[in-house]
Amino acid sequence: MAERGAGVPEIERTIRNEDWYGRELGGAEYTRVEFIGVDLTEATTSGATFTECVFRTVKFNVSEHTESAFVNCRFSGCNLFDATFRRCKLTGSSFDACEFGLFTVDGGNWSFTDFSRADLQRADFTGVRLREADFSRAQCAGATFVGCDLSASWFDGADFSGATLRGSDLTGLDPSAVALRGATVDERQAIALVEAMGLVVVPV
Repeated sequence: MAERGAGVPEIERTIRNEDWYGRELGGAEYTRVEFIGVDLTEATTSGATFTECVFRTVKFNVSEHTESAFVNCRFSGCNLFDATFRRCKLTGSSFDACEFGLFTVDGGNWSFTDFSRADLQRADFTGVRLREADFSRAQCAGATFVGCDLSASWFDGADFSGATLRGSDLTGLDPSAVALRGATVDERQAIALVEAMGLVVVPV
């Protein structure tokens, strides 16, 4: 199993129901802080660090995060509509009952992240390291995963129907355990998927 963050981090401080709409957090640092009902709509971070923090029903709508780190954090019931993460690090973090409409991730390291059962149907991941991430039973129909490292991840019961997967490393994906109808893949991926089904590909 991947070494993803498990359980709720030990909390040392709680920030509750504050209005941080449009706030520029810059390189702020928070460790083991619980954010409850905080409005981070249109907020921005650049080089900020959140370590073992918990976000409950936090609004990240239209927020932008650049080269920031959310390490071993837990997101529960958060709204990330139209949120953008550029070259961020979210290793070991988990998402539970969150909304991801128009969610965009450009680069960065999201290895060991738990997206199990997440609704990522309109999410866009480009050039993201997602090694050993958990997509079990996730709804990824129509989502975009271009040039991502999805090797050794968990996909059991996930729906990637109509998803764009070009250039991504799908090593370890079992086509029999994932819905892939209508998904877009490149030639290299197609051969790998066919071989994963136990077929032998021979040159014509």
